[in-house]
Amino acid sequence: MADDPAGFDAPDRRLDPAEFIKANLRLAPVRAVPEIRLYTPHPGSGLRRLVGPHDDLDEAEPQPPYWAYAWAGGAVLARHILDHPQSVAGRRVLDLGAGSGLVGIAAAKAGAGTVIAAEIDRNGVAAIRLNAAANGVEIAIVDKDITTGPPPPVDLVLAGDVFYASEVALRVIPFLDRCLASGIEVLVGDPCRNDLPLSRLRLIAEYEVPDFGDGMRGARRASGVFLFGAEQR
Repeated sequence: MADDPAGFDAPDRRLDPAEFIKANLRLAPVRAVPEIRLYTPHPGSGLRRLVGPHDDLDEAEPQPPYWAYAWAGGAVLARHILDHPQSVAGRRVLDLGAGSGLVGIAAAKAGAGTVIAAEIDRNGVAAIRLNAAANGVEIAIVDKDITTGPPPPVDLVLAGDVFYASEVALRVIPFLDRCLASGIEVLVGDPCRNDLPLSRLRLIAEYEVPDFGDGMRGARRASGVFLFGAEQR
């Protein structure tokens, strides 16, 4: 597992997420995407003092702060976008399950016309605002689960590491199908996790990037950028 910056502090609903992030996380370049800096946890951050929207204070182990880390699926998409800015230039882009906002920030830096980040965790929403400002880009945020409804008016959906659990995949795949039906292109970034629907994907690029859980040991794993909706060749 990664170095755990969360410590053993009890969750506290009184904490303001943005103020906590600014005070306890450090702006640092993303290892796979050094052009982008994110508020990044360290061993003294005490992240588990922040409470997410679904956390239960009676639980012995609150939900991990996934939004605070650069996952491989997001990192590979961000790297690909910055290497191929024509993939987003001038387009309306949705960063689905945005987490830290890494993918959306990459799209904005690469010249996307507009970027929307969808994230349900209030702490992630605060982090996206701070990270976007730190990188000098503008991102609109939708702070609710958009997978239950129709897609927003965008040209491209970027889905980084949205297949990390079967129950999440079951929600996301019908939404992405609705995107395709509306003429929206979908790019997926993923290190081939168990619930990735490979039969619906075509690999278009591959990079080796660090993943959430690898700590600072420098380990990298092969991760792909896929076109969703195409049969694998």
